[in-house]
Amino acid sequence: MEPAEVHRLVVEHAFTEEGLRYLAPDVVDHRGGAGGDHVGLDAWREKWEALSRGDFTPGLSELSVRVEQNVSAGEFSVNRYTSSGTETATGRRYSVTSMDMIRVREGRIVEHWALMDVTDRAAQLRSDR
Repeated sequence: MEPAEVHRLVVEHAFTEEGLRYLAPDVVDHRGGAGGDHVGLDAWREKWEALSRGDFTPGLSELSVRVEQNVSAGEFSVNRYTSSGTETATGRRYSVTSMDMIRVREGRIVEHWALMDVTDRAAQLRSDR
């Protein structure tokens, strides 16, 4: 299976056991920051559960992503997408550009990277706008 197809299927089946089928057992999620990289299916499952609970986005709801473009070359697939949501307390909405990249081997994701324009998100949610 081509990397772009694997990428599409993981996005389509995110947060489900079906989505986990497209991840290698030793998948590396390059999260960066203080948490560093996370390795394995259990770490990915925990990430999806935390995202579902809103642990990474406290105070935000109605989260969604819309893939705008996919570029694939060799083992890699990159999605440029729009992330959007609502600040629950104020009702303010945001919509920002985000990107993620995966590396695929034998039809499964072995590495993942993601970026979001959090500066623009914060600016859109500021109370003085």
